[in-house]
Amino acid sequence: MNTNACSIPFLILSALAALAAPSDRAGAGSAAEPAAPARPNVVLILADDLGWRDLGCYGARDIRTPHLDRLALEGIRFTQFYANGPECSPTRTALLTGRYQQRVGGLECAIGIGGVGRYDDAIRLAAQGELGLPESEPTIAQLLRRAGFATAISGKWHLGYEEKFSPGRHGFDHAFYSLGGGMDYFHHVEDPPGYTPVLRLDGAPVQRRGYATDLFADEATRWLRGFATKDASRPFFLYLPFTAPHAPFQAPGEEQPAPLPAGSPRWSQSQAPPAVYAAMIERMDDAIGRLLAALSELRLETNTLVIFMSDNGGTASARPTGLRGIKGSTFEGGIRAPCIVRWPGILPAGQKIAHPAVTFDLTASIARAAGIDAPAGRPFDGIDILGCIRRGKPPPSRALFWRARRGDRTWRAARESSFKLVARTDGDRTEEFLFDIERDPGENTNLIESGAATAARLRQMLGAWESDVKAVR
Repeated sequence: MNTNACSIPFLILSALAALAAPSDRAGAGSAAEPAAPARPNVVLILADDLGWRDLGCYGARDIRTPHLDRLALEGIRFTQFYANGPECSPTRTALLTGRYQQRVGGLECAIGIGGVGRYDDAIRLAAQGELGLPESEPTIAQLLRRAGFATAISGKWHLGYEEKFSPGRHGFDHAFYSLGGGMDYFHHVEDPPGYTPVLRLDGAPVQRRGYATDLFADEATRWLRGFATKDASRPFFLYLPFTAPHAPFQAPGEEQPAPLPAGSPRWSQSQAPPAVYAAMIERMDDAIGRLLAALSELRLETNTLVIFMSDNGGTASARPTGLRGIKGSTFEGGIRAPCIVRWPGILPAGQKIAHPAVTFDLTASIARAAGIDAPAGRPFDGIDILGCIRRGKPPPSRALFWRARRGDRTWRAARESSFKLVARTDGDRTEEFLFDIERDPGENTNLIESGAATAARLRQMLGAWESDVKAVR
């Protein structure tokens, strides 16, 4: 399960790469397998609650996303990409650590407003002031900074409210961010009745006028330009996690003198006016376009790996996907997400990738591209999926697992090959489903009885995985 390359363990690949003669590296960089450049820059862009069909290149007909569509034409587009969790905080934990979020403890559910725990383990940690990503968990930003990268975040954090969980403690030299899950896009406060200001700059409260999507992209672009002027000899890692299109649903031209009132349906994740929802995504696409233009203008484009993905499946406000379920569930609609990657001259342009992949595969791929290993004693759970694609090799056979908890409800899932087991537990009652995802991506036909042997095998694998990822705190 901890395989970090297509067919050779990650650490062995790293050693071989270090020992390879220049002629060997040139041979690996044939037309069929382009040689990876040394230490590319990395731009990692994350959307929040973006549905699988919410981009033009994924089938949206009434949402215009020309910049992301172009990125897909210039790079690769995954058609079976999964988030590590069906909610915000879990996937972000897996993304930054490269490991299953269950290993950390308390982060199998989105952290509640102000740092509230929403299931027993999270409630316990919150009572101890420990609900968040602890500094003891190495992140990809820390690893890259130690390797000489300049690092910055501009956007949503949602991995702990206390300062000890802040981005600066996790490897980011520069950090402009919002603390929690969602905020008013114009007034930058959390949900009523608290209306707590949650915008931070390097750990300190800050006030800025503007639409959140623009503020995050503009800060990222400002930092990038400053970096190119002062420190261009180093590679950089820029993390841009938008809040869009997460609730509250506010279009760019809807600023009001005060935050949205408590009774506004715009705070509800399932009640977005379709035109407003589209406008939020289109503004995010515009913002991404400005950042990509800056990369080109600064002549950083050719050696920059750009990754775009969503942190989970869409809400009920997302465009119809044909998939079962929404955010919060481990049905396909809750965990399948769009993902686009561009790496000029290294990855093929305009290709669709049908191999199943998951969020932390991109973490392992970033590390591999930067020539760094997983932290001692904490091997990545993901694989170097981009290395597999670059070499034209199928990824290794493996199973993928999910578990999400909120209150008394627990969602589980396991996928191996084309079969996927889904289990939903409410209190003492568990309901199970078995699907053939290749034949039935919409999860319409439950094979739990006819596929009893397959279900039993996946159930056993899921139990073994749960034992393996048991948190230590």
